[in-house]
Amino acid sequence: MENGSKSPKMTRRRWIADQVTGNRALLTGEHADHLVRVLRASVGQEFDVAANGVVRLARIVSVEDSRVEFELGDELPFSPAPKLTLLLAVFKFDRMEWAIEKCTELGVARIVPVIAQRTDVHLASAAAKRSERWRRIALQAAEQSRRPTPPEIAAPIKLSDAVSLTGSLRIVLSEWEQELHLRDALESQRTDSADGTIFAVGPEGGWTADELQQFQHAGWIWASLGNTILRAETAVIAATAIIISTLR
Repeated sequence: MENGSKSPKMTRRRWIADQVTGNRALLTGEHADHLVRVLRASVGQEFDVAANGVVRLARIVSVEDSRVEFELGDELPFSPAPKLTLLLAVFKFDRMEWAIEKCTELGVARIVPVIAQRTDVHLASAAAKRSERWRRIALQAAEQSRRPTPPEIAAPIKLSDAVSLTGSLRIVLSEWEQELHLRDALESQRTDSADGTIFAVGPEGGWTADELQQFQHAGWIWASLGNTILRAETAVIAATAIIISTLR
C-alpha cells in the first residue's frame, strides 16, 4: 500500500433492539428473521445495537428462529435527531408509506397522521389500522439510516386536534402563500426553544381554505415551497430536507 493511502473502513450494520435487559438485547419475530435468514447471523458477529436510545457495540451470543440475543458492550457516539414533528395529512397509502420512510431517513422525530377534509373517506376509515404497518416501515428506515431510535408514529387525529399541538415554531405549507418561502420562515423565526418545530403538509389537492384558516387562527405560520405544485409525498420530503438542514 502506498504511503498516505487509506484502506476502506467497514461500517457495521445497526439494529434497534426489541427488548433490553441489563447488558443483553434481543431482536425478535420478523425483525430477527431478516438477520437470521437473510444475513446469516452467527454467534460472535458484531453489530451496532441501539438499546433504549443508546448505541452500543454488541456481539451475538445466541441465534434461534425468530430470536437473536446480543451481549452489549461499549457505548458508541451518535447524533440525536432534531426535535421535529411532522403533521402529515393522510393520502394514498403507497405514496404515504414512501414519504414516511424517507422522512424517517432524513431525521423526523415524530409523525402525526391527520385526517383532512380532502382525505379520501375510505383511507380515513382505514388509517387507524394502518398505524402498525407505518411503525414497521419507520423502524426499518431508522435502522437503514443508522438512527438510534425510530420516529414516534402517532395514531391518526382530526385537524381540530392537530392545530392545537404546541411547538416553538409551527409552520403549515400552503399553496396560497405567495411571499414567505419555507427557508425564509425558518430563518426569520429561528429559536432555541426545547419545544421543537412542527410542520404540516396537506393531502392530495392541498388544505382547504377552511383548514388554512384554522391553522392561522391557532397561530401557525403559512409558508410556501415555491411556485411549483408538488405531489404530497414530494412536498413533504422536500420540506423535511429544508427544515432538517437548518436544525442540524
